[in-house]
Amino acid sequence: MPLKFSMNISASWNLLLAVALSGTLLAQNRVAPDECERTAGMQVYSNVFIHEETGDVLGYELAIKRSADSGADALLYVYEGGNSDAGVPLSGQISNNHLSIQGTWVEHLVEYPSKKEIVQTHFVKIAGTLDNAAFGGDLTIEGMEEQEQIQLKHVKRIWSCRKWNPSRK
Repeated sequence: MPLKFSMNISASWNLLLAVALSGTLLAQNRVAPDECERTAGMQVYSNVFIHEETGDVLGYELAIKRSADSGADALLYVYEGGNSDAGVPLSGQISNNHLSIQGTWVEHLVEYPSKKEIVQTHFVKIAGTLDNAAFGGDLTIEGMEEQEQIQLKHVKRIWSCRKWNPSRK
């Protein structure tokens, strides 16, 4: 009889431990707001592509929301090999289809093999012209390339929200 009692305690302890561990893991792995939902009502411009040799996802996306007072809020997605985590929040103005926005990109990186977390902050500025078909302009990310000219075409949604289509290049 004592064996049965100890097995029940052991089973109860294991269940309690599993529930506690699950709660800890959920608390540590909080999911960012759903980017698909976040960008659903925005104009999205993209030059994202898959590199044929490496299979890396590369490029930029810009999701823009206009406000009534000629203001603009935007999210910049930077693809450097895989999906972009979350958009970099930018804000500024749109005047006669000329967009001028800026903000701060805070990158959380992990250094290997030490697994030390590194935080890098970059000032981001975008200026250019947009219409219903495309955005063309200059992208400046402090601490990276000096200034880059980008051409983005209007798309329905950001890369990570598109349904997989093997024929898409």
